[in-house]
Order: sequence, then structure tokens, then C-alpha cells
Amino acid sequence: MPRFTRDRIVVGASAGGVEALRTMVAGLPEDLRAAILVVMHLPAGGTSALPLILDRAGPLPARAAVDGAEVEPGHIYVAGPNQHLLLTGEKLTLSTGPTENGHRPAVNALFRSAALSAGPRAIGVVLSGVLDDGALGLRAIVERGGVGVTQAAEDALYPGMPEAARLQAEVSHVVPADRLGALLADLSKEELDAVALPEPSAALRLEDRIARNGVTGVAPHASAYTCPDCQGSLTEVQPGAGNFRCRIGHAWSAEALLSAQGEEFQRALGMALRSLDEKAGLARRMAVDAEVRGHSLLLGRYGRAVEESTAAAGVLRNFLTSLTPPETGEPEPT
Repeated sequence: MPRFTRDRIVVGASAGGVEALRTMVAGLPEDLRAAILVVMHLPAGGTSALPLILDRAGPLPARAAVDGAEVEPGHIYVAGPNQHLLLTGEKLTLSTGPTENGHRPAVNALFRSAALSAGPRAIGVVLSGVLDDGALGLRAIVERGGVGVTQAAEDALYPGMPEAARLQAEVSHVVPADRLGALLADLSKEELDAVALPEPSAALRLEDRIARNGVTGVAPHASAYTCPDCQGSLTEVQPGAGNFRCRIGHAWSAEALLSAQGEEFQRALGMALRSLDEKAGLARRMAVDAEVRGHSLLLGRYGRAVEESTAAAGVLRNFLTSLTPPETGEPEPT
């Protein structure tokens, strides 16, 4: 019977992830038998110094991922800004498919591609970050026979992503970042017997195609929600799974959607506050003009407008101040 080793390691991180990645890479051996693909949430513009940081952190060469490049063991490939990093057989693919949870590159997109291309050869690793990008992707890896690994919550600067992954996927190993290198080396050395796996689900294949080329017409399961990116209607890709897509293809987990709606709500309140402040200012100016001209009726009307707008703005300002800022999942600068 044919045997295999786990030679594809995919890693996802967000806020707090630079230090975790640096620590993990420092613990890797120079003769690692697997290739490592890394996605960290990055702003769409500019460049990333993460390949250079990881190249200096340990014995393995790290480089920015290049579309169509052959995947080589003992190398680290890092996603750049505004492109999904995907695994296609033995090659890398860079895609400008729709954002997922507001991010491109997205961890789920990489993990799903590894689940399809590598199956049981894949090891998925979720590091520090907020919200839950990577959780559904890690579940896909495990369901396809791969191994799920997360950074220990107490070791992560932001434990949201590792904790969400453990809630949604069968995680085999939970370790601090300084033990990840040795663990991954051990997992990549194990020789395993090939086993028959069930065919990938239609939903998994569909979401992978969307990340690659933006296939639309996502799913027939309508929801009552709208996409924070484009305000289009969201449909549920798989009923009960808590992952949504719009017709353009933007993807949202339930947790990320809740966070985005909170940000949208606060923006709307901020716009309302600005309008009230401007209304009070304009009414105040018009009241002064009315007083100069001796128009007592207009003076009373504008004065009431000032009082009403100022009072409403005060209430709204106090409410906004009391709100907890939403988690965005943005990483520290790299």
C-alpha cells in the first residue's frame, strides 16, 4: 500500500501573528521535509516585510509567493497584500478573488485549497488573531484527513482565531509558539498509509472556485442579511454552517459578519452625530442673523433648532462613547 508524509504546512495569522510566526520559524529544522505557506491579514495597499522577517528568523528560506511557482520542501512562501495565496497541486496560485471576512489574502481560502490539493498531506496551523478566519478552512483540512494545529490561547496575543478554530474543527495539537517548530518537524516525518477519502463536498469545491476566479451565483439558501462590502444580499453557502456569500462572492463567517455590522452601525451613528452638530452650528448662525435683523419669530425658531440638535447630539455622543470598539483583526505593522 502506498505511503505518504505530511509535506504541506499552511499557516494563518492576524493580529499578534508576526511574533508568533517568527517564534515558530525559529524552531524549524533546516532539513524540514515540508513546504510552508503563510497567510497573514495585510492591508490592501503597500508592501509587506514579512518574507524578510521570516527569512531572518530561522534556517529556512522565506520568500514572497509567486504565481505558478513550484512548491519545494524546506521553503516558506508568504502571501502578499491584496492577493489570495492558494495551493494548486504542486504549484502556488495567486488570486484576486473576492475578499473573505473583509480580507484578501484570507486564511480560509488558503486552507480550503490545501484541503483539496493535499488532503491528508496537509497540516493546518492557526496562530494569533481576532475573530474566526481560518476556522472553517481548518475544519476542511481535518475532514480531508489532514491535521489541525493551533497556538495555545494563553500564548497568543489575540486568542480569538485559535479559540474559534478549536470550536469548529477537530484540533489534534494545541501548543505555544515556541514548540510549534519541533511539532511540525515531527508531524512531517511520520510515514502514513494512504486511505480512501470521501469526495470533497460541493460547498467546499464551490468556495475554492470562488476564491480562484470569483464564480458567482453562490447558493440558493437566502438569508435576511446584506454584505458589508457591497450591500448585496447574502446567501448561506451551507445551511447551518454559518458561512455566507453575496453574488459578487464576498465571504463572511457569522462572527465576522456580526463584527462588520457593528462597525457599520457605529459609522452610521457617527454620520448622524456629525449631521446634528452641523445642524446646530448652522441654526446658531441663522439665529444670530435673525437677531441682528430683529426677526423675533425666526430667532425663536432657530433657537429651538439649536437646543433640539444640541440635546440630541449630546445623547448620541454619550452613547457612542459608551460603545466598545469592534475587533477588526488588523495585524500590527510588518
